Amino acid sequence: MKIVLLKDIGGLGKRFELKNVADGHALNFLIPKKMAEPATPQAVERVKKAVAQAEVKRKVQEDLLVKNLKGVEGAEIIIKGKASDKGHLFAGIHAAEISKAVKEGIGADIPAEFIDISEAIKTVGAHEALIKIGDKKLKLRLKVEAFE
Repeated sequence: MKIVLLKDIGGLGKRFELKNVADGHALNFLIPKKMAEPATPQAVERVKKAVAQAEVKRKVQEDLLVKNLKGVEGAEIIIKGKASDKGHLFAGIHAAEISKAVKEGIGADIPAEFIDISEAIKTVGAHEALIKIGDKKLKLRLKVEAFE
């Protein structure tokens, strides 16, 4: 059965993708849980419009972010967190915390989805994060400090 995914589903696909799945899986699990809908011509057309609108919105957001990046380049962002005597943070620092620190530090509003770190920062010291916006990439210098 052809379906349109309404949510990201691990192992199956991402939102708005057209997939071919077993009838039982679609009728008994995906459709009742509002994770998918049958791929009728109307549903496919609605998905195409939604994808086009999302692409336009993403492009506008990227253009605004590229303008914001001018203030970020070369800046060092300071993030404070509780840490042990050995310099290990009690809570890891993720992209959302980095985004908040950039906004507070230099006033540039960069959503967390554009900040790429390989894994959560768990130690005090100097670190780097990568800001990816379209085909542009920028390294962001972070300094993690401990407070009691």
